[in-house]
Amino acid sequence: MADADFKPIKKIEVEKMVVKPNLDLEDSYKNFDWETLYQDLDWLPGGGLNKAHEAIDRHANGDKRDKIAMIWEGKNGEREDYTFGDMQRLTNRFANVLQSLGIEKGDRVFIFMDRLPELYIAFFGALKAGAVVGPLFSAFGPEPVRDRMQDSGAKVLVTQPDLRRKIVDIIPELFDLQHILIVNKDSRDSNPIDPQDLSYEEEMGKAPEEFTTVVTGQYDYSIMHYTSGTTGKPKGAVHRHQAVVQQMATGKWALDLHDDDIYWCTADPGWVTGTSYGMLAPWTNGVTQLIYEGGFSASRWYEQIRKHKV
Repeated sequence: MADADFKPIKKIEVEKMVVKPNLDLEDSYKNFDWETLYQDLDWLPGGGLNKAHEAIDRHANGDKRDKIAMIWEGKNGEREDYTFGDMQRLTNRFANVLQSLGIEKGDRVFIFMDRLPELYIAFFGALKAGAVVGPLFSAFGPEPVRDRMQDSGAKVLVTQPDLRRKIVDIIPELFDLQHILIVNKDSRDSNPIDPQDLSYEEEMGKAPEEFTTVVTGQYDYSIMHYTSGTTGKPKGAVHRHQAVVQQMATGKWALDLHDDDIYWCTADPGWVTGTSYGMLAPWTNGVTQLIYEGGFSASRWYEQIRKHKV
């Protein structure tokens, strides 16, 4: 069925863009060496490698501190902008929240949310705390959430009121789960908190903005995705912090990201494309990206591209 809001566009005038690509394919094919790419990373003091540091802090500590990292547009048209400096402060706070809850390096923190700014803050804050992050597709029902959280042994779940209610029956089956953090953005929900849950907003309000990223190494686990489960139980696929070098390089070369680009990855963060190319590739390259909360509509998506000059 056609989109009810769609209006045919008879003609679009496009100004021809002449952009020098980031990669000379022939030269790079002859001289390529992965080892040289590690020189483009910032690294933690002392030589550790952490994806959150490469995507957020390296820019916040440099000349991109006041550059917009994320343009977020809500499904009702509201807009919020976050600079790299903002993202550093907020992810530091979330890392402090996790440490206050007893989360240690290697613990699993899962996120079951719509595309809200707090999802991205929690994702990178958990990486700073040394946790292994598991993003969950927000359209999942109770059983897929249960299977993944049981298998991973996740200790913390970050979610929102409507999704918390959707999975209420499987919570008692998550024997490793210790804390549920509820994000009630802009007080959208009038009755958001179960007595045993924690308010994201309250915990963030108490947390300091200074945090020293937990030292992680190249081969330490960072992100845990799961297969779709079409041929059996979903299987966990773990990404190490070392993968950031490939994500940065493919963002620069395959996506051809430039410093003044506005980039938009429409993939959900619950899937690997949504993290590798909807979080890490653009931000390791210091590029501004658009995050749109709303679902697919041809006319609305075209409007996002036009309005934000994606």
